[in-house]
Amino acid sequence: METILQYLPIIWVALGVALLLFLNMKVKLNSVLALLIVAILVGLLNGMGLTDVVATVKSGFGSTLGSLAIIIGMGAVLGKLMVDSGAAQQVASTLLRKFGVKNVEWAIVIVGMIFGISVFYEVAFIILAPLVISIAVEAKIPYMRLGMTMVAAATLAHSLFPPQPGPVALVEAYGADMGMVYIIGIVVFIPAVLVGGIILPRLLKNLDKPVPPLVKKEKEFEESELPSFFTSLFIPLLPAFIITIATIWKMFIEEGSKTYELISFFGSAEISMILAVLIAIYVLGIRRGRSMKAVMDSFSKAIEGIAMIIFIVGSGGAFKQIILDSGVGDTIAHLMENSSISPLIMAWLITAMIRIATGTGVVSAVTAAGIVGPLIPLFDVNPVLMVLATAAGSNTITHVNDASFWLFKEYFNLTIKETFKTWGLLLFTSSLVGLGVVLILDLFM
Repeated sequence: METILQYLPIIWVALGVALLLFLNMKVKLNSVLALLIVAILVGLLNGMGLTDVVATVKSGFGSTLGSLAIIIGMGAVLGKLMVDSGAAQQVASTLLRKFGVKNVEWAIVIVGMIFGISVFYEVAFIILAPLVISIAVEAKIPYMRLGMTMVAAATLAHSLFPPQPGPVALVEAYGADMGMVYIIGIVVFIPAVLVGGIILPRLLKNLDKPVPPLVKKEKEFEESELPSFFTSLFIPLLPAFIITIATIWKMFIEEGSKTYELISFFGSAEISMILAVLIAIYVLGIRRGRSMKAVMDSFSKAIEGIAMIIFIVGSGGAFKQIILDSGVGDTIAHLMENSSISPLIMAWLITAMIRIATGTGVVSAVTAAGIVGPLIPLFDVNPVLMVLATAAGSNTITHVNDASFWLFKEYFNLTIKETFKTWGLLLFTSSLVGLGVVLILDLFM
């Protein structure tokens, strides 16, 4: 009886996820309503008080939108301005000329990796998605194939490399050398993105989907009408440049000073996105002869197109917060504490389980680090490999409690089944390959 009670938080979450899938796929209930209903039920079944459930739903919804709504909204505007000005077409056609259709995936891997390291994942996704779709349309190949390549590169880079919060927390928790995390991380990144982002999409069938309404081109531009390649690439990369420069600059400035505060302000994801949009309005709109009314029409259409996505992401945040506050992560951690398997596999497994249960990569990585970290001296395991094994676990398959799952699903206009087949499968594959590479490296390090 005690064993069953111990597992109850996990059982309720599993039943909640099953109900959510039923409501969404069979009843055809809107994802926002389905997520909120299931979040409330899971909270009540886990013994949370009525007022606590309401407070947690509000907290999860509000905190998720507080950190993502501006980023997603401004990113959608930036993408729409690029599509409507011909900048996306310019980047697509230039990359195709330089790399060719056969090698264009490697261009996307490089750009996806840069964005994954430099900015929040949601920023990387929302800026790169319209570019990837434009490239796929120009190359006459299914855009989902290149979309999976982009997501594999961005999510892996986001999980493996500082200065992203997850890897930074792991470096600190395990006492690893950050420079070596970058060097060995590349060795893990390459085969994982190759298998998950390039080979897997080529093997999957039925990836030929219609272009999402948000990024459909209203016209085909002549070469003379297009902005320069430098301008077209610089505008979407601007947030990454600002954030990266600010991060490096802050290393040499006293924390708490006015200069530090100023750099932190402009280097935040939200302000850098707003600045990029303002510059895009002028450079890709006004300066190219478009009226302010026409530019603002593009702005409005972008926000209208992204509104449902923002609400779904917020509802996913509410479900995630219910799961976190009901102690599911702690339950999984406790069950794994007395296991005798390799600390590298244990770190990956605990992280993956908590990520699947909570939908939060940073939480899962830090929780696993707290459990497995003390085992490093006992097993004589390289701390760098522990960082990378845990990071690979935090990048594993996710589902309906993850905001990124819904962002991918809604932006690419997919069903839940199609999202599991693409997003879910590529994350699970790249995570397993990442763990495999770490285990091989452990034989030599």
